[in-house]
Amino acid sequence: MNLALVYTRTNDGISAPLVTVEVHLGNGLPGFSIVGLPEMAVKESKDRVRAAIINAKFEFPAKRITVNLAPADLPKDGGRFDLPIALGILAASGQIEEKSITDYEFIGELALGGQLRSVKGVLPTAYAANESGRGLFLPYENAKEASLIKDLAVYPANHLLQICAHLSETEKMLPKLSSVEASKTEYSVDLSEVKGQFQAKRALEIAAAGGHNLLMVGPPGTGKTMLASRLATILPKMTEAEALESATIASISDQGFDVANWSLRPVRDPHHTASGVALVGGGSKVRPGEISLAHNGVLFLDELVEFDRKVLDVLREPLETGKITISRAARQASYPAKFQLIAAMNPCPVGKSCDFAANCECSLEQRRKHRSKLSAPFLDRIDLQIEVLQISREDLQKPSDGETSETVRARVVAARKMQLQRQGCANNALSNKDIEKYCVLTKDDEALLGKVMEKFKLSARAYHRILKVARTIADLEGSDDIQTKHISETISYRAMDKS
Repeated sequence: MNLALVYTRTNDGISAPLVTVEVHLGNGLPGFSIVGLPEMAVKESKDRVRAAIINAKFEFPAKRITVNLAPADLPKDGGRFDLPIALGILAASGQIEEKSITDYEFIGELALGGQLRSVKGVLPTAYAANESGRGLFLPYENAKEASLIKDLAVYPANHLLQICAHLSETEKMLPKLSSVEASKTEYSVDLSEVKGQFQAKRALEIAAAGGHNLLMVGPPGTGKTMLASRLATILPKMTEAEALESATIASISDQGFDVANWSLRPVRDPHHTASGVALVGGGSKVRPGEISLAHNGVLFLDELVEFDRKVLDVLREPLETGKITISRAARQASYPAKFQLIAAMNPCPVGKSCDFAANCECSLEQRRKHRSKLSAPFLDRIDLQIEVLQISREDLQKPSDGETSETVRARVVAARKMQLQRQGCANNALSNKDIEKYCVLTKDDEALLGKVMEKFKLSARAYHRILKVARTIADLEGSDDIQTKHISETISYRAMDKS
């Protein structure tokens, strides 16, 4: 047999398209070539595969070896093709039966001695292999990640010889039938640890209940970061589909994937020196950015005004659409980015001595210049904007006696359930048509909101976001209708407009 076919997969965004490894052994001077748009790491697999086959005590054929990675127009990258290429050569040279490999897919990087090394992006491959009905051979280190896909027959191996023994039926491997394993479900922090700041905790609860974006403005040391780190603890737990979606993005990223925490909502807090590419994704290999890594979770931007204005403005589209499309000259990739934005900033350049009163040492022009670093269209997309004041020494010295995250989460879950039953989505995702249907106001409330819009010169987007937040406050109270008190409370959470 001079031709063999082996199935594997490559990564293309969060999908894993099928790649057929075609290996042909021809006559002529011995040679080894790989075609099919391989990148450098794939081209270098020639030397790894040759050494692994020889050190595993197989015969490396003295033939003209041509390996085609089909489809030829799809870029191939990484060491994951080492194992299928090696098996294709062994099958084409008759050292293993070709029919034994047709029911499986293979990924894995080979060491020179034939050992298997872990690869990135296993989760999309495992999902696609399960959809195709084939079992998956992969490095042992990647087995836990692949086991998140239900009912997938996983064959974890440590060495090339182990796989060949199974394919030759000399020593069969038992498949590890995958099942979604339980993971850590509780966070190491709790909302009850935050002393005082009752308005801020109320705003945090509203943000969690409706999926709203939140900006906290206050002097250093008032607990803004502490509050932001506890938002995830009061959010509803992710569904299995949401958890797998977030885990898939983490799997293909360069950040690493922690299987033990796969069902916890992701929380990302990039430094203010992060570039636009780091936030939204991109690069020469088009990797997901922080907003995609925060998909179904929280993106916390501390020291918001220290971020470059152009960097923040690239968030405007994904904040509206929940996805990001990255276009390059050679290719295009789309990643989901449905995250909840939590941001914190100082109210003025000095910050330390400012308490929103006459004690602030900054001039009006300094404060205006400080806040003008944030564009109006960006601020328009933040539903809740609150002032976080210094807490008194007496409150600070009192023991923690606030509500626990579990207690607050119960109210949040009840409000979300009401929203899903009513409109099929969280309030932050309401369309303009849905707002007209589910956010009906009385004439008096319409007049009140009209005066607010006129006084603070609010945009139509801000008007709709006020209605969405008011709808969430009503849901937390179990009210079918939006009342005047709900509108009034919502208006109190517009600190940047009032300033």
